[in-house]
Amino acid sequence: MNGSTGAVSTGRGGARLTGPGLSRGAVAEPSSGAGTASIDWPLVSQLDLGPLPTAIGCGRAHARQVLIEWGFSRVVDDAVLLVSELLTNALNASMTLMTPTPIVLRLLASDRQLIIEAWDTWVEGFELKRRASDAEHGRGLQVVDALSQRWGVGRISEEYKAVWCEVGV
Repeated sequence: MNGSTGAVSTGRGGARLTGPGLSRGAVAEPSSGAGTASIDWPLVSQLDLGPLPTAIGCGRAHARQVLIEWGFSRVVDDAVLLVSELLTNALNASMTLMTPTPIVLRLLASDRQLIIEAWDTWVEGFELKRRASDAEHGRGLQVVDALSQRWGVGRISEEYKAVWCEVGV
């Protein structure tokens, strides 16, 4: 993340949290809930997205292509739905700020698991909880809970929080 939107960082190597307030090579700890505990992730992709309604579709398309490239065709449909739900939450959080800020999609994978993260800058007072099944809005986390092995939220820097989920591959 270098301040521009649409930047893509994909490749092999350790998990790299980059961007304002994040040091190169920093990895979230297990207690943070960010899901990327000190693992040397062989596959990493990051896409910075502007705070625009079209960001969700761009994130889905990016995830679909990256996961096919990585050989994870079996989980693509569920993963793309998870990306959609997590990015929608991140975009909604960004839009509540006085000045909406970019959001980030990050995919991390090994031969056993896929972590999907959506980052936003609403780091104060966030609360994620399951909603009643008859609620008109806010059922996205129920979808995330149903399709993933586990999920959580954590502040990953002074400027970002990540909502993440894990999918077995």
